[in-house]
Amino acid sequence: MLDGLIAFGHSIVGFMNPASIFYALTASFVGFVIGALPGLTATMGVALMTTLTIKLPSSDALLILICTYVGAIYGGSRSAILLNIPGTPASAASCLDGYALARQGLAGRAMGIATSGSVLGTWIGMVCLAFFTPVLGEMALKFGASEFFWLAVFGVVVSGNLTGNDPLKGWMAGFLGLFIAGIGQDGLYAFDRFTFGIHDLSGGISLVPALVGAFGFAEVLTVMAEKARPVTINTFDTVIPKIRDITKYWRTIIRSGLIGTGIGIVPGVGEDVAAWSSYAAAKRASKEKELFGKGSIEGLMAAETGDNACVPGAVIPVLTLAVPGSAPAAVLLAAMLIHGVNPGPLIMVENPKFVYDVVAMMLIASFGILIYGLLLTKLLTKVLQIPATLVMPIIFVLCVVGSFAIASRLFDVYVMLAFGVIGFFLRKLNFPMAPLVLGIVLGDLLEKSLRRGLVLGDGDLTPFFIRPISFVMFILIAATVLMNFSIVNRAASRAWAGVTAVASGKRSGGGSPR
Repeated sequence: MLDGLIAFGHSIVGFMNPASIFYALTASFVGFVIGALPGLTATMGVALMTTLTIKLPSSDALLILICTYVGAIYGGSRSAILLNIPGTPASAASCLDGYALARQGLAGRAMGIATSGSVLGTWIGMVCLAFFTPVLGEMALKFGASEFFWLAVFGVVVSGNLTGNDPLKGWMAGFLGLFIAGIGQDGLYAFDRFTFGIHDLSGGISLVPALVGAFGFAEVLTVMAEKARPVTINTFDTVIPKIRDITKYWRTIIRSGLIGTGIGIVPGVGEDVAAWSSYAAAKRASKEKELFGKGSIEGLMAAETGDNACVPGAVIPVLTLAVPGSAPAAVLLAAMLIHGVNPGPLIMVENPKFVYDVVAMMLIASFGILIYGLLLTKLLTKVLQIPATLVMPIIFVLCVVGSFAIASRLFDVYVMLAFGVIGFFLRKLNFPMAPLVLGIVLGDLLEKSLRRGLVLGDGDLTPFFIRPISFVMFILIAATVLMNFSIVNRAASRAWAGVTAVASGKRSGGGSPR
């Protein structure tokens, strides 16, 4: 404990220089703007900033990316409250009560609640990041090839199951991502696969250009294909949060923070699920259920705390398992690898200081959003009135320049354009993008773990099912898939109702009357 606090203190001091403070404030501002503009996602923002920070030292580059990530998740609340349009998918739950409060003339109070919930949620997740990362790192040392294989499958299956209305479409997108990850030379014999004679494909599909295309250029095409709507922002009261709003709902804040962090740890789920789960839990436990959806301070606080707590939570599996907890965390993982940081089970052995550097970056990012949320809200809401016809060409230029800058290859620009078109049509067909991203990121881990396990087992698949952790993960995956079949779901519901009835009968002194 004491060693961790000392290491954290050293990390904070290391960032207390003019350059790092400038990077943090600038990146938080950029993230805020990206989050506030409807349609621009945190994933797109982190991907674009990854391409623009490629030449910076690793500590400064990752500080910029984390501040952008935190700022974007927070910034989405502004358009959710003022326009009833979630700036990012994570802010969808904030529309329910945030916009209702705005219509009651309490938009400023709602934005103050969003700011305080976002900062407190980030702090709760940050504390969990500091305490749980070493513990999970030790547990991850017990993972072998079979465990990492099932972990990769679990990430794709869970993300496909939770990030869209149709699980089948989510799984299809996820396994499309796994196929894309298999393009290029295989890791054992350097044999070209699915290259179709194109020499540039031998090195595989670069992750960052693919993500920039799927989230950046695809968004440009989507926005430009839709008719622009005029934006009108009503006047609002003070955005300084009231202390009684925080103290009254302290249980909701802690509960939502822990829920958001826990959901962030699950590979591939993301901040939107964390927000809705926190909102649902707050509604179940609330004494003011009738206010939810009609302007509930508690509901807005729960949603904003949950989605921002998910950010540090999503970084925990990145550091301990090299498996992203969300789509933006997937880009963050790629950035770490680009900058020479090797996250995974050995992170606490080889580079324990880096973990506390990340915790310090989260703390600095939280102060960034606090400053902008309280001092510059009226100025920054003008961003919402910028026409999309001005923003989208700038985004497109950044997509092209960023994709080219990573390796100075024109082929990466073609990859970005191709994934943008693919992402555009997939969105039109209601396919979620998060499973596709997770599939691309986890494809390498899945293939290497499978082949390594087969080599160690001399071609025998039995170890993939009989090792304790592997068996538990296989059961979880099977249950996740089967529960989406209506016949299995109905049978499980009837079985649970029977168990509940028996339990209630025993509590009441049970048995039928004689």
